[in-house]
Amino acid sequence: MKVPLLDLKKQYHSIKEEILTVAEQIFESQYFILGPRVEALEKDIAGYCSSKHALGVSSGTDALLISLMATDIASQHTVITTPYTFFATAGSIFRTGARPIFVDIDPDTYNMSPEGLENVIDSMTDNELARLKAVIPVHLYGQCADMDPILKIAEEYHLVVIEDAAQAIGAEYRGRRAGSMGDLGCFSFFPSKNLGAFGDGGMVTTDSDELYDKLRILRVHGSHPKYYHQLAGGNFRLDAFQAAVVSVKLKHLDTWTKARQENASKYRKLFADSGIDDVIKLPVEKEDRHIYNQFVICVKDKRDDLRLFLNEAGVGTEIYYPIPMHLQECFLDLNYKKGDFPVAEHAALHTLALPVYPELSDDQLTYVVEKIEAFYKHKG
Repeated sequence: MKVPLLDLKKQYHSIKEEILTVAEQIFESQYFILGPRVEALEKDIAGYCSSKHALGVSSGTDALLISLMATDIASQHTVITTPYTFFATAGSIFRTGARPIFVDIDPDTYNMSPEGLENVIDSMTDNELARLKAVIPVHLYGQCADMDPILKIAEEYHLVVIEDAAQAIGAEYRGRRAGSMGDLGCFSFFPSKNLGAFGDGGMVTTDSDELYDKLRILRVHGSHPKYYHQLAGGNFRLDAFQAAVVSVKLKHLDTWTKARQENASKYRKLFADSGIDDVIKLPVEKEDRHIYNQFVICVKDKRDDLRLFLNEAGVGTEIYYPIPMHLQECFLDLNYKKGDFPVAEHAALHTLALPVYPELSDDQLTYVVEKIEAFYKHKG
C-alpha cells in the first residue's frame, strides 16, 4: 500500500471546478498583482484570525522579514526565537542584520519554553538588554506556543512579539487565534500547508493601524505615493491568482482541519492498541485547538532506521528538523555549540512526521501504524 506524506492531487480534484472558475476569471481580467482578489482575501483572513488587519505578501518568509522591517529591527538589535524551527524564522532575523538569540523548547509541544525565555533574559547584562528588541515564538506543527507567559515577559521588557504562525492558521490558545496575540502574526501559504496556494504566498496580521500602514508601504518597495520612497522596502506583493486559490481553499479549511484532527484521534487509538507505547511518544494536545499541520511522533531509538523501513513499505515521512538552527553552518558565528539546547537537539534526532492529510483512508492509517509496530516488534 502507498501512503504518501501528502497527496495534494486528491485535495485539488475535490475543488477543481472552483479553482478553474476563478483562474479563468483572473486570466480574463489580466489583473495579476495585488488588486481586488488580494484585498478580498486579506479581509477574510483578518476575520478568520480575529485580527483587525491582514496584508497579503509574497511568502511566509517575507511575512517574517517585512514584520521585522516594520518594527525597525536592524543590525544593532537582537531577537529571541527557538532553534527548533524552519530556517526562515532565524534566517529572516539574520537578513535584517540583527542577531538571533535562541532559547530551548518545551519537550511536549516543541514550542518555545517560557521558562527558557525568562532565563535567557535574566542572564543578560544591561547592554545586552538594551539591544534586545523582539521575540518570535513559533506555533510549531499546528499548535500555539504558551503565549500568556511569553506575552507577559515581552511586556515587562518592552519587546515586540511576532508570532510565526506559518504552520498554525486556525490554531487557538485559550480562545484566541494564532496571529492575533502578538504585535504581528505571520502566515505561509506554501502548497504543503493546511491552507496552501499553488505557489508561494503569505500573510501578516496585526491590530495596529500604524504597523499596518507601514507594512503596506514596505510591501511595494517603500513607495507612497508611487515612485516616492519614504522607506527602503521590498517587492513583497501577493499575486492575485494565489490569493484566489487561497480564498477558494479557505472556505474548506475548517472541514479539512476537522478531518486532520479526526485522523490524529484515529492514530492515537491505533497506537494505543499496538502495544508499542513504550517506544512511541505521540503529539501532546496542550492548547485549545491543534490543527495538525504535521503529526509528529517521538521515538525512543532507531528513528532513521524506522524511516527507511517505512519508505520501503511505501509510507512517506519527513524529519522536521534534522539540524537545529544553533548548529547550522551559517550561524556558527553566533558561538553556540552542541549541548546548548538539549531538548531541541533530542527532538532533531528522535522525531518523525507521519501522514495526516484529510483525505487519508482508515486503511492507510492502519497500515502506517501496523508497519511501525512491525518494525519495533520484529526488527527492534
